[in-house]
Formats: sequence, C-alpha cells, structure tokens
Amino acid sequence: MRNLILGVALVAASLFGITAQAADVPLEAGKQYVELSSAVPVSEPGKIEVVELFWYGCPHCYAFEPTINPWIEKLPSDVHFVRIPAMFGGIWDVHGQMFVTLEAMGVEHKVHTAVFDAIHKEHKMFKTPEEMADFLVTQGVDKNKFLETYNSFAVAGMVKKDKALAQAYQVSGVPTMIVNGKYRFDLGTSGGPEQTLQVADQLIAKERAAMKSASK
Repeated sequence: MRNLILGVALVAASLFGITAQAADVPLEAGKQYVELSSAVPVSEPGKIEVVELFWYGCPHCYAFEPTINPWIEKLPSDVHFVRIPAMFGGIWDVHGQMFVTLEAMGVEHKVHTAVFDAIHKEHKMFKTPEEMADFLVTQGVDKNKFLETYNSFAVAGMVKKDKALAQAYQVSGVPTMIVNGKYRFDLGTSGGPEQTLQVADQLIAKERAAMKSASK
C-alpha cells in the first residue's frame, strides 16, 4: 500500500510549532501552497469551497481535529466546508466508504469524533462493514440501515466521485486542504496545524476579493 501520510518527523515538528510561520508572512505559490494547473469545479458555485482530505487511520489527521473543528464552526456564511476521504486502496478505501455511508445517512457529524477515537484510542481496525456496524450501533446508528447503505449503488457512485476529486487535486498526503478548487496545501508546506488554517484564511480572503472584483 502506498504510504501517503506526511513524514512523522516533519509533522511532529510542525505540531509543536518548530516550523511555525508568522501569520503576516506573505503567501507565495510554491512555498506555503501549490496552485493547481487546472481549477477543479466546486460543489456550491457562488461560495468559497474549502476541502479537507483525510483518512480516519491517519494519526496526523486525528491530531489536526482539535485545531480544525473550532475553525470550521466559525467559518462565515460565504464559505462552504467539505470533508473528502482519501482512498488509495486497501483499508483507505474501506474507511473512506464508511465515511461516505455515514454522510449519506446524515449521521456523519454525530459520530465523526467517535470513529476517530475508536481507531486511535481503542485501536479498532474497522476492516469490514460488520465491524463498523457493530461499533456504530453503540453510537445510535441503525445497524441494518448502515449495512444496506454501505453496499448501495448510491454510495458506490459517491466513492467513485471522491476518488476522482482526490486525483484532480493531485493529492500526495493527508491531511491536505484545497481552497476553491485552486490551491492545495498541507501541514508540511504551511508549517503546522494553526499555520495551515492561517494559510486557508488568507486564500479564502484572496478568493473573496477576486469574486467581488469579478462581480463589479
């Protein structure tokens, strides 16, 4: 299996602020972020889309949660946040399909943290839909409905779409963020969790200004 998680030493350093950047450092393409050669269409035209690509099994994604979640809650109304599971085969696909299933059922937001905790604190593997269902029922999710949805054509279609998006974004590590289908960055390029969100804020402002200018 391809190892697409950022290097432990680099991320560990960024988590403790060793490579922290000042918030007022000007952004520069090729340094803090990469501008994609072709913009990827957003899911809600008219809004600034922010995507986080993640994997439930990724320890760095898990460590990012306490930083990114409060930030998400404070996003302004013109920003649309989307989580997309990175699926590169094997257990990545299994966990990704679980996320997509929970989203399709409208319960992902209720169990997201519990699933992360189960994997990283309780060392659950969730290798099969049945293992997932047995855990999710303890979180109030209907077991039979979960299994039915997991194996549905609708979920298969959403999984295919998410895989295509990850390819279009040219993702090579998680967690990775994309602003408005144009700009890709991660903990390593940004300098750490808080710095990553500072980069996101600045790119959101950049896109907001561009949209206002285009509407005049």
